[in-house]
Amino acid sequence: MTYTISDLEQLSGIHSHTIRIWEQRYNALKPMRSQGNTRLYDDSQLVKLLNIVSLNQSGLKISKICSLSNKAIEDLLDQKFDHQTNDELAEFYVSRLIKFGLEFNDLAFNNLLNDCIEILGVDKTYRRVTYPLLVRLGLMWRKDDICPAHEHFMSNIIKQKLFSEINKLPSTNDKSDTWLLFLPEDEDHDIGLIFAYYMLKLNHQNVIYLGSKVPLNSLSAVLSTVHIDHALLFMIKSRLEETANNYIIQLSETCNAVKIHLAGNTNMIEKLKNINHINWFKSLDDFEKSIQIPT
Repeated sequence: MTYTISDLEQLSGIHSHTIRIWEQRYNALKPMRSQGNTRLYDDSQLVKLLNIVSLNQSGLKISKICSLSNKAIEDLLDQKFDHQTNDELAEFYVSRLIKFGLEFNDLAFNNLLNDCIEILGVDKTYRRVTYPLLVRLGLMWRKDDICPAHEHFMSNIIKQKLFSEINKLPSTNDKSDTWLLFLPEDEDHDIGLIFAYYMLKLNHQNVIYLGSKVPLNSLSAVLSTVHIDHALLFMIKSRLEETANNYIIQLSETCNAVKIHLAGNTNMIEKLKNINHINWFKSLDDFEKSIQIPT
């Protein structure tokens, strides 16, 4: 594949202006040129940039990194680094995970994600690594066709890890509230919902997880069978205002005896009408505070 410098900025977290400076001063990358003289980069150039960013986050200077051969860079990245802050460590993980994802390197991606969870924990891994990675790929808040295969590869491994961590949590009891988790039938990016599942279970709540693309009439079947205290959904995709409002009206009628909680696309949700009865989680912190059981 070929990438523009804007694509590189999104995937690496490094501003386009900085990438140009690295090219000019240190010969970091060697872009191709389109007929219109636009910079274009192939997979090898993107991977090299991600490697450079990872080493830079470990404390090495750009001038030193760019003087190394590709093999020397890879050898250094195989070593353990003493990162000064959690933010630098998280950025290192993001860059490396994207790099392994682009290579479809299942073993390396899994091992690094396991290492990340062991060091940072599930919560910080999601906040500081997984979520930023997904935002860069355009997975969570919007669909970006950089490469659907890469999207599916990385997101499916992340889902597996989250479900694995959920399975490690102890069962809850009947005295806890029961939450119904789902995405509308036109939504399929469910990693945020799975993390909410993890946080609810961690806080001893009962969860019925339906996942993505759930038709409204399916909710009626659940509600007629099991007592539900809370319903949580994410609305991430951009929709016409009328379409979104109609969905909320129908959802409210279906879940009229349930407390509805909503998260997702701020720009869209803030335009919804008549949602005073719905609890809008504007941030992950809002959600986490609301579900914590007082000790």
